[in-house]
Amino acid sequence: MKIVILGTAWPYRGGLATFNERLAQQFLKEGNEVEVWTFTLQYPSFLFPGKTQFTTDPAPKDLTIVRKLNSCNPLNWIRVGRALKKMAPDKLICCYWMAFFAPLYGTICRIVRKNHKTQCVALVHNMFPHEKSVLDKLFAPYFVHSQDAFVALSDSVVQDIHTLTNAPATFSPHPIYDHYGERMKKADACKALFLDETKDYLLFFGLVRAYKGLDLLLNAFGQIKDKQPNLQLIIAGEFYEDEEKYKKQINDLGLKERVILRNEFIPDGDLRLYFGAASLIVQPYKSATQSGVTQVAFHFEKPMLVTNVGGLGEIVHDGKMGYAVAPEPNAIAAAMDDYYTYQRQETFTQYLQQEKTKYGWDKMTQAFQTVI
Repeated sequence: MKIVILGTAWPYRGGLATFNERLAQQFLKEGNEVEVWTFTLQYPSFLFPGKTQFTTDPAPKDLTIVRKLNSCNPLNWIRVGRALKKMAPDKLICCYWMAFFAPLYGTICRIVRKNHKTQCVALVHNMFPHEKSVLDKLFAPYFVHSQDAFVALSDSVVQDIHTLTNAPATFSPHPIYDHYGERMKKADACKALFLDETKDYLLFFGLVRAYKGLDLLLNAFGQIKDKQPNLQLIIAGEFYEDEEKYKKQINDLGLKERVILRNEFIPDGDLRLYFGAASLIVQPYKSATQSGVTQVAFHFEKPMLVTNVGGLGEIVHDGKMGYAVAPEPNAIAAAMDDYYTYQRQETFTQYLQQEKTKYGWDKMTQAFQTVI
């Protein structure tokens, strides 16, 4: 087939760009012709909360990535739509994660579908965002009604889609990110990060936003700090909100010497360091659909503690490869204490090694073939 993926990709950074590039590579591996069309302008700078939208990593050598999309220019949407209509790919995959991009995608797909050949299939990370806005009600339906079918990464997102349309929608779990290199020994990872290898490390990884529940984790850690004196917490990711309030919470809880703050975007090449040092990956989200962090943990065979919100509990089997608990400090604290008191790592890791085989990228590409 001839496939075009519309969405963020190199030179933009982040998990969504990584996902689109890895999906394209799988389609290529299966013998398809694939292009990724990404942005010339993704977000206006005043709407972007981070330090930079761009990666310093080199472009993927095996992919055709072209910068075509301007999120703020309707004339661009029309030009792109006409170009894709003329190209007539078999499938046009729109990678959707927030309503800001709904007018762009919706306009392009309405034009493309007039060729009566191209199927527009949405890859939906979030139908409705964690931080809701008026745009969700105004723009999301416009996007949804421009699509022939949908592939979602959690069952809860499928349910959200079906509040807006009866078009075909299927759940295909987030595949494992398998391109970050081999799992590192703890001693080597700690040496590279200048950490004490005799300590036990929790890892909170990724962009820090309110819905991700770092405040819950800190409160939970405060509850068990005396019971688990060898335990430390690594917070590795750029803050997309006020860092000072978390620093104050850390000080108030007496955790200043127990928390390592790395307020920066972690490049792909360094992921294996942080996951190598940690013995438990903690995602104390207050709301969620799914998370790429979970699939990185699968790749590195690291047990996880997640809160049972959205699709996280669908992936992390409680008591077998980690914990899926209520999003409140007492439950998070009890799980962390259980993990280290009863030394669950080896048992959980063995289960992870079996379970990770379910999450191949071929299953994701198959979902696009069978949904319509």
